[in-house]
Amino acid sequence: MEHVPPPAEELALLDRELAQLDARRAHLLTRRAWLVSALQPQAPNAPRWSTPPVGHGWAPGQPWGSGPRTAKPSAPRSAQNVLLTLGGLLLTVAAVAFTLVSWGSMGIGGRSAVLALVTLAALAAPAVLLRRKLAATAEALAALALVLTLLDVYAIHAVAAPDADGLTFTAVASAVLAALWAAYGLALGKLHLPLPAAVFFVQWPLLLGAWAAGAPAIVVGWALLVTAIADGAIALWGKGLGVRVTAGIGLAVMGSAALLVGLGESLTAGSPLGALLPGALLLTAAVAALAGAWRAPDGYAQVGGAVAGLAAVAAVGGMLRAAVPGTWQVPVYLLCGLALLSVVRVRLPRSAGRGVLLAAGAVVAGALVWALPPVAAVLLGPVQLVAEVWAGAPDGFRDALGASMPWSEMVAAPVVLAVVAGGLGAAFRWWPALVRVAAPLITPGAKVRGAAGAGALGLGWGTLLLAAATLDVPYPVAVALETVLVAGLLAVAVLGADRGAGGAGSAEGAGPGGGIGSAVRVSALVGAFGGAVSVGLLSLASEAATYAVFGALALLFTGAALRTRAVVEQAVLAVAAVVWGTVLTGCAARSLGLAPHEAAPLLLVVPAVTVGLGARLRRHPVALPVELTGALGALVAVGLAVGRAPFLALVLALCGVLAAGAAVRPERRPVAGYLAAVLFVAATWVRLAASEVSVPEAYTLPVTVPALVVGVLRRRKDSGASSWTAYGPGLAATLLPSLAVAWTDPDWLRPLLLGVAALVITLLGAKYRLQALLLLGGAVLALDTLHELAPYVVQVAGALPRWLPPALAGLLLLAVGATYEQRLREARRLKDVLGRMR
Repeated sequence: MEHVPPPAEELALLDRELAQLDARRAHLLTRRAWLVSALQPQAPNAPRWSTPPVGHGWAPGQPWGSGPRTAKPSAPRSAQNVLLTLGGLLLTVAAVAFTLVSWGSMGIGGRSAVLALVTLAALAAPAVLLRRKLAATAEALAALALVLTLLDVYAIHAVAAPDADGLTFTAVASAVLAALWAAYGLALGKLHLPLPAAVFFVQWPLLLGAWAAGAPAIVVGWALLVTAIADGAIALWGKGLGVRVTAGIGLAVMGSAALLVGLGESLTAGSPLGALLPGALLLTAAVAALAGAWRAPDGYAQVGGAVAGLAAVAAVGGMLRAAVPGTWQVPVYLLCGLALLSVVRVRLPRSAGRGVLLAAGAVVAGALVWALPPVAAVLLGPVQLVAEVWAGAPDGFRDALGASMPWSEMVAAPVVLAVVAGGLGAAFRWWPALVRVAAPLITPGAKVRGAAGAGALGLGWGTLLLAAATLDVPYPVAVALETVLVAGLLAVAVLGADRGAGGAGSAEGAGPGGGIGSAVRVSALVGAFGGAVSVGLLSLASEAATYAVFGALALLFTGAALRTRAVVEQAVLAVAAVVWGTVLTGCAARSLGLAPHEAAPLLLVVPAVTVGLGARLRRHPVALPVELTGALGALVAVGLAVGRAPFLALVLALCGVLAAGAAVRPERRPVAGYLAAVLFVAATWVRLAASEVSVPEAYTLPVTVPALVVGVLRRRKDSGASSWTAYGPGLAATLLPSLAVAWTDPDWLRPLLLGVAALVITLLGAKYRLQALLLLGGAVLALDTLHELAPYVVQVAGALPRWLPPALAGLLLLAVGATYEQRLREARRLKDVLGRMR
């Protein structure tokens, strides 16, 4: 009979045999892979398996038979470059060491022969190596030859011409080396190093020659400029990337140095004739830059055009600057910069023309940077009047601004602002014609027009303010002027949106709804706010001016808010009107001679008006910002009354009345209702604290009673409401603080009254099946009773034997354990009873 093992034993046997087969198969596959890889060059068509084995050095997706993947060997050319670099460095170090250390041990003939032979060999070897296609080795030897030629120059100066001037010799040597390496690089065109080296040596002959000759700065500038022009020509027509990059770097460095020299000489010239030579240098640089920009690629052409424009402005402006007083020099440069805008009429390449326009913009921006700080001084100067409110009106505008600016030197600043504002305004007005004229160079969009209009408006406003300051107009005139400007800006912001879009307003740049454009309106609105703050501060010098200005501002912003149709603008203007009204009430309190805490109730007039206004506006989008601003005024009133508790209680109560008035409206009830309750409670507490009441129930009962009344009313409307929601907060507000005080109260009256109250609440909860009353009252009653019985419990525990408490505890546990099931059923029934309560 055949023996059949049990299934478990047979399964283990099969697993062992399959494992042995897998191991054997893996070994055979590895051996086969090695054989295929060894025979692959002779048998490229060796069969391949479609599914390669996993593991054994094969990567997923690798064809079977291709052999395991190994790390790639380092590239032979990279290793060759490393070796050649190291070899060239070692030879260079040896040559330097020979020249500096071993030079003195040989005679003059030996020295010359050794250096000449080594240099000639280093120069000749690359030609031979290039014919044998050893380019890397040739480059290494060319670098060595470059170092050797420098050592030859050093050796010649040290031996053959030791008395020669160092700068002169270096200039001549640089010219010779530039010619040598240029010829060498052209002869061996496959080498990359010689021609960039020649370009590097070209940078120094003229500069060092002028320096050695002790030439004036303008001659040094010309030397730098000629070198830069040569660099520009090489950068445009040079052979090879290395040559062009080296020439480009030289052009940037030498050209910048030449322009700085010319600009410095132009700015320090004392007369137009003295500025003539620097102007000629700068104009030549401008012509050269423009000629280069004509042929350069787009990006470089734009830079070249910008450099040409700036150099031309510096040249012409420098000659005109010397003929005008010092305060009018900036306008001269500004006019020269604006003259560059005529480039739109010249047939220039698009990129070069854009560069010239960028130069014009840079000049205008620089002039504005010079002219805008005085405008900031005019706007922020009145801040100093806050420290001395109603100290008396000054005689002139400048006295109200302080001595922060040299106003006599800023006479030309309004002219600069007016010129730029006029240009931007003209561009905004005749935008379609401007777009047609500038079309060959730029195609500005609607956003650019909006920015031009906004800039014109802002700069025009700043021009008038700065002109008033520089002319030092009387103080009343300055206040009236700033107020009128605020009114004008509000008119632009509000009426501009509704004005017809005819004419220029209908072209590009008009706002979404026509009119003058959103950018201009936003600029006008921002200017109106800034001007309002500035004139408000300026008016603080005089009581009459303060009332006049803030009254006018309140009326202007209110009228603007009523006139505009844009919701956001309307809300912002209404908020500003509320702020100015609040300031007026504060001024009235100061005029009445009220102390800060006495003025606090008066400040609530504006919040009361905003509450009434909110009731009229109801769900209008402007209602909420207006009411919130009024609430901030109420918060200021609370802050003023903090120092006096009776006044603080009065202010809090009045704020609670206002909040309760707002809570009448359904949309404000969720927030204003709770706020009113908090304010009333806070007013009560502050009043009690001011009366030195220390009984906590006096603070908590005013919260509990209204809360319970609200809970009763809610339960009548919604019988399914939880007792915790209706009565829990009100009961906890008094029971918990009283319980905490009762535990530390040595007297018997408070614990007694608390216990009675807790008992009544517990009985009411049991009668009406109210969970909150039952649990809260029962817990407080139990804790209060424990507090009262604790001394007696301690006395009884001290009189009992020490073994009795553990024995009683054990008996209790035995009783509970014996009746565990019954106690568990009772606990479940109690839970069900409590769960059915509301």
